[in-house]
Amino acid sequence: MISDFQFEDADRVLRQLRPVAPRILRLKQRARAAGIPAVYANDNFGRWQSDASSLVEYCSRPGAPGAELVRMLAPTPEDYFVLKPRHSAFFASAMEALLAYMGARRLIITGLSSHQCVLFTANDAYVREYELKIPRDCIAAPTAQQTRFALRYFEMVLSADTRPSTQLRQWRAPRGKGRPRRRRTLSGPASRA
Repeated sequence: MISDFQFEDADRVLRQLRPVAPRILRLKQRARAAGIPAVYANDNFGRWQSDASSLVEYCSRPGAPGAELVRMLAPTPEDYFVLKPRHSAFFASAMEALLAYMGARRLIITGLSSHQCVLFTANDAYVREYELKIPRDCIAAPTAQQTRFALRYFEMVLSADTRPSTQLRQWRAPRGKGRPRRRRTLSGPASRA
């Protein structure tokens, strides 16, 4: 969700994201109230020396496309932040280790782009045997058709629960070693190079 929106179809993605962003924020607030942590899995845009704060600052600078959405959905000190080099949040990142640390068994996945990053992340989560919830009103792609395609795939292939976010009722915090009081920035092996 933290993006500079400097890619092909960015205008169309922003158009689709505008109504979705407030729903993601409300879902995140409900999750936090239930003790469920938020994990941001974010593209690094080739900025391997970046961290969460620098990335948010860069993407929400005055005049940046989507800056108001980035500010709305920016991570808070209680959130986790994982940099990813490609589509899946699991590929070459610390996501798997973080989720194991947290004791997570169920994931609620939101974000962009439903037919790419969300899809690849959901696939990787599925093969790791996570139960998936992908609220249909909390994902976006450049076109509604692409989102419909992804939703069919999530339901038919991944057995994901795609009900709207307002209908999600199972709220349990993961069993793990607890959640930190400050933001943890985790990045994949390439960030240490």
